[in-house]
Amino acid sequence: MMNFEDKIPANKQLTADEKIAKKQSAVSDNKTKKLAITGLFIAMNLVLNQVTIPLGTTMEIGFAFLPIALIGYLFGPVMAGISAVIADILGFIFRPAGFFFPGFTLNAFISGVIYGLFLHRKKITLLRVALLRLVNTVLITLILTPIWLYIMYETPLVTIPRIIKAVVKYPIDVALLYFVLVAFVKIIERQKTKI
Repeated sequence: MMNFEDKIPANKQLTADEKIAKKQSAVSDNKTKKLAITGLFIAMNLVLNQVTIPLGTTMEIGFAFLPIALIGYLFGPVMAGISAVIADILGFIFRPAGFFFPGFTLNAFISGVIYGLFLHRKKITLLRVALLRLVNTVLITLILTPIWLYIMYETPLVTIPRIIKAVVKYPIDVALLYFVLVAFVKIIERQKTKI
């Protein structure tokens, strides 16, 4: 595939139009790269959504949130939110569990936005990751999900098992996310030094 720079001899000065075209070509390449990376992470989310580690009969450790968090780190809250919505809808299409309820898709969007707000262009620290997971756990797991379940099945808004599950999963999710982010940042920094 021929690049914009391949069309211009090295010793030629660029006109104003050529400079604009070069800039647009670079932006287009960045958009393509961003789309490809996002698609890869959405695919990873779909695969990881099928992989869980059971902790007893009612609790399991999941990994599907990690790719959405990485999208939030790389591209910000809007892209992470949209990606989470796409992943949620595709996940339902590929492996439906019950009927589709848009409240859970809203949960996915809000989670993606939270990841982007806490992680994009920010230094990764254990405290930041712990706060991120705390906000996510309280807002999504303990507030919104019970509301959706009440609307769907008239279940109680507050249940002790849900609170216990959230408390047990919290440190596990914090550790998983922190170590994945730290490793990911190291990989990115290593790639930047090679260029």
